[in-house]
Amino acid sequence: MGATLRAVRAFVLLSGFYLLGLGLLALLGAVDWASWVWAPAAVRLKIFVLTVVLAIPVVRGMFMLRTPRDGEPGGLLVSEADEPRLWATVRELAGQVGTRAPDEIRLTPDVNAAVSEDARFLGLLGGRRRLFLGLPLMAGLDEAGLRAVLAHELGHYGNADTRLSALTVRGRVQVGRMIAMFHAKADAKVAQERARQEKKSEKRVAKGKSAKEVDTTGTGVTYRVMAKIYSAYGRLYLRATLSGARRQELAADLAAARIAGRDATARALREIHAIDAAHDFYLSSYATLGTEFGLLPARGEVFGGVRHLLAARAGELAGLREELPQEPASPYDSHPPVAERVARIEALPDDGRSAEGTGPALGLLTDPEAALAAVEDVSLTPEAQRMRRLAWPELVHESMSARVAQGAEELRTAAGGAAVTLPGLLDAIDAGSLWEIAGRLPKSEEAAAASGRVAREFARPALRRGLSAMVTDELLRSGRARWELSWSGPATLHLADDTADRLPAALDAATADRPDTGPLRALLAPAAPATAH
Repeated sequence: MGATLRAVRAFVLLSGFYLLGLGLLALLGAVDWASWVWAPAAVRLKIFVLTVVLAIPVVRGMFMLRTPRDGEPGGLLVSEADEPRLWATVRELAGQVGTRAPDEIRLTPDVNAAVSEDARFLGLLGGRRRLFLGLPLMAGLDEAGLRAVLAHELGHYGNADTRLSALTVRGRVQVGRMIAMFHAKADAKVAQERARQEKKSEKRVAKGKSAKEVDTTGTGVTYRVMAKIYSAYGRLYLRATLSGARRQELAADLAAARIAGRDATARALREIHAIDAAHDFYLSSYATLGTEFGLLPARGEVFGGVRHLLAARAGELAGLREELPQEPASPYDSHPPVAERVARIEALPDDGRSAEGTGPALGLLTDPEAALAAVEDVSLTPEAQRMRRLAWPELVHESMSARVAQGAEELRTAAGGAAVTLPGLLDAIDAGSLWEIAGRLPKSEEAAAASGRVAREFARPALRRGLSAMVTDELLRSGRARWELSWSGPATLHLADDTADRLPAALDAATADRPDTGPLRALLAPAAPATAH
């Protein structure tokens, strides 16, 4: 389907939104006319009020709502002087695709590449073009893979996909806002009716009568019916536009295979799937490990640190590249399944071009470290930028240590508050207060109902966990324990001397039926200085 026909289809679908509104207004007008002719005067007035109330949001949706203008595009704007190699590569690929190069390149913190265009006249006339390129994506690709990705995105320009996106998005936004408006009005009616009934019940109770149960069944039903009508059209709109979007992705894949090579394009798609999964894990387990405590990695490492993870977990990533998800295609997906896209590309005839890259994609940047830091500056919130920055080893140690201290809070509270020290707790245990403290710990309903030895067995694991956290916190503060960073697995706690061997038995002794804190006290005692011979 050519650009002109796709523009006509997008315009017809958007027009359908307005035609639906006109149809509903005509229906409401017909109801008013019928009530005027046949309904009694009292009923006629109620119908008039109802149709006017329903007509107002329809009219607002048709003539008063406007798709909000986008704000400043995100990412870091880089000029040709800033990044000459990247711009030269993009211009070269645009020439091979047979399309105009973008007017802007913006570096972003995402595992993604995308293009946009400020098109005019229903998408028939082009406008300013922007290419968005994620640095974490570049961190996981070589130059051959990046060229395939760029050829794919530029293929969207060549197929005029970006010209029509604003028109189709406007229709989705308009329908979605109408649905949300009707649901909001229905919810407001329910809240109003609930408040009215609750106030009435309060008056009944004040008079010594029993309160009636609040019942809002049927309230706001007309608004919800209107929302369902627009929802049905919205599903039709999404199916029609997103099926076209999936075809556009497949066409862009073919452009990438033609320009960058079959094998490089298929490998890039497999690589992106693996990078995306690794990046999600990296953000949750590494980059944001210390944000709860006001800590962030060193400048440039928030988005750039994923490179360390990708290098350390090559074996896991190889498995992700081979085991592509075979999720069923949904009519509401904007992209075909990755497995289908890869299969289509790999089924193309061998073009004789190798899939091997010529170097890391970040090598196309003049100064990758500076670019990673600059993208942080324009992407992180002001609150995040005020956080304390630490090198990775210190970040892991301080963040994990803070979590250990956090894990001891329940036991500290049960023992008397945050000011309770470990020696003070051990003194309380020696004084016979262990099970009294255990009784103040949070517990399940089953544990709360237990007594005697059964209650102790319920409480013992929580006691042991809390005491272990307090002991570990003490060891960390004294320098006898340290958390160590690992990019290939979880952070590990290293304890000095033979502490790791002695600690389990000492904890068991302190939480036994007849507690003995001696082993713990001996373990926590400072090591005796070596004697010279």
